[in-house]
Amino acid sequence: MNRREFLTSATVLPIAASALAQTPAKPKRNVILYITDDHGRNDAGCYGNPYAKTPGLDALATEGIRFTHAYCTTPSCSPSRSVILSGTHNHTTGQYGLAHAKHHFASFDNVQSLPNILNDAGYRTLNAGKYHTQPETAYHFEEYIKTTAPVDMAEQCRPLIESKADSPFFLCFCTTEPHRKFQREGSEPIDPARLSVPSHLPDIPECRQELSEYYMSIQRADSGLVRLMEILKSSGHWEDTLIVFVSDNGMPWPGAKTTLYEPGINLPCVIRDPGNERKGYACDAMVSWVDIAPTVLDYCGVQPPEKVQGRSAIAAMKEEHPTGWDEVYCSHSFHEVTMYYPMRAVRTRKHKLIYNIAHPLPFPYASDLWESKTWQATRARGLTSYGKRTVAAYQNRPKFELYDLDTDPDEVNNLAADPAHASLLADLQQRIRSFQEKTGDPWLLKWERE
Repeated sequence: MNRREFLTSATVLPIAASALAQTPAKPKRNVILYITDDHGRNDAGCYGNPYAKTPGLDALATEGIRFTHAYCTTPSCSPSRSVILSGTHNHTTGQYGLAHAKHHFASFDNVQSLPNILNDAGYRTLNAGKYHTQPETAYHFEEYIKTTAPVDMAEQCRPLIESKADSPFFLCFCTTEPHRKFQREGSEPIDPARLSVPSHLPDIPECRQELSEYYMSIQRADSGLVRLMEILKSSGHWEDTLIVFVSDNGMPWPGAKTTLYEPGINLPCVIRDPGNERKGYACDAMVSWVDIAPTVLDYCGVQPPEKVQGRSAIAAMKEEHPTGWDEVYCSHSFHEVTMYYPMRAVRTRKHKLIYNIAHPLPFPYASDLWESKTWQATRARGLTSYGKRTVAAYQNRPKFELYDLDTDPDEVNNLAADPAHASLLADLQQRIRSFQEKTGDPWLLKWERE
C-alpha cells in the first residue's frame, strides 16, 4: 500500500464506521392477514349493506383501500386458503378440495407458502383460529392459537403484537364466522322482516331468518378486527403493519359458495398499506386471491418464489382505476370429496365464461348448503325458481355458460349458443385453455378427451 492509499483508507474507514453506526434501523414491516369464512362481498357496511354492522371493516376501509372487483379463484374453504397463502392456483398446489376429516385433500409437500417464506425471512409467524390446509409442513407457522371466539382470539394475539422483539410478525387471523352454523353470541339482533333479500336468493321467510343469523355472525367476525386494530394502535404498530382483509369464498347458500357465479367469487377485500398516503377510496382493479401472497411479500421486501402465479397489487392500490388489471381466472374442482364438479372460468370487465368440465353430471350440493332452511323450504314447497335462476338450470348446466354481466348481472341468460357471440365465445375459450396450459392444470386434457 502506498502512502496515498494508506492515508485514504485511514481517513475513510472511521467515517464509514461512524456513518454505519448512525444508520437508522430498518423499519419493521408487520402483516396481519384477516380471513373470514363464507363472507359475501356485499355483506358489510363499507360495501353498502345496511344490516350487517361492521365497524371494524368500515374503519379499515376508511384508513385503506376497498376493492370492488376482488375475486377468490375457487369458492371452497381449503382450496381458497391454499391459494391465498401460496399465490398459486389450487390445481397447482394440489389442494383440490377440503382438507379436514374424510375429504382428506392436501397440497403437495413442495408448496412454498407465506408462513414458510416469512419464517425463513426472520418473521415471527402465528396462525389464529381456523387453519384448514394440509400438510402442516407446507403451511407451517411457528405458533398456533385454537381459540375461535374472535375477541378472545385477538387478545391471545396481543403478546405477538406487543413483543419488543426486533423481528417483525406475520399474523394470519382466521374466524370461523360467518360459516354455518351461524355463531352470533354478542351480536346485535336483526329483524328478518326488515331485510332485503339478495336477487340470487328466494324471498321466503326461511331465507330471511337465515340471513338475519348470517348478518349477526358477520358482526361477531368483525368484533375480532375491532379488537386487533385497538391492540395495534396501543402497541405503536398501527403505522408499520399491513392489514389485508379477505373472505375465503361467498356466502353459504346454494347459488354462491361452491359456484363460479358472482355471489360465490366476488368477495370483500380491504387493504391498509401504511405506506400509501391515499386513504378511504375504492379501487376497481380486478385482483385475485393469487395476488395476495405476492402483495404481502412485496410489502415485506421479500422475493416471491419463481412459481408464484399472482402479482403484487401494491402499485395498483395507489390508483382508483389502475390499468392492466382487467381479468381474473377461476379454478374449482371439489368441495367435499363427493362433490366432483370441475369448473374453469375467465371473468373480464364485461363478460364471464364458465367451462363446466363435468357438465353431464348434476351440480352437487355441499352438506351445509343442502341442509339450509332456505334450500329445504325451496324443495318442500316445490318451487321451480331460486332467486332469478330456475332450480333446473342450477342443477343441470351446459358445457359453457357465457354471460354479459353489464346487461345480465344475475347470470341467467346464457349466450354460449348464440351465433352472434360465437367469436367472443371462441376468444374466451382460448383464454381459459391458455390459462390451464400456463398453470399446469391436470384437467387441460378434457378439451381433447370428451
